[in-house]
Amino acid sequence: MRRILIADDEHNIRHILDFSLHAEGFDVLVAQDGEEAMAMAASESPDLIIMDVMMPGCGGIEACRQLKQNQRTKHIPVILLTARSTREDREAGEAAGAAEYVTKPFSPQKVIDLVQSILGVAHE
Repeated sequence: MRRILIADDEHNIRHILDFSLHAEGFDVLVAQDGEEAMAMAASESPDLIIMDVMMPGCGGIEACRQLKQNQRTKHIPVILLTARSTREDREAGEAAGAAEYVTKPFSPQKVIDLVQSILGVAHE
């Protein structure tokens, strides 16, 4: 079973993604901020991380950058979620090593489709 780590400081976003991904057969881990996400990524080795850009403390772009610099986590694809949609924001996400950049509000199905595409998992 593929394991997905969700990192978002908003309870509703964590809940929607957790519910949607579980319904598709994924094992889901949940973190509330960038520091917790980085620690969980190193210890749990998820197959993919979905992370909010704007979180208290260490935000998603900085956490993504640090994950990509760590030998234990650099291979894990990261999808960044954000309300910020400027070209500069997208470029910052790409520069940090994110696989995808999804703007809020988003469709849970779009996120599931991206996860399945990145992981090479067929929709069942």
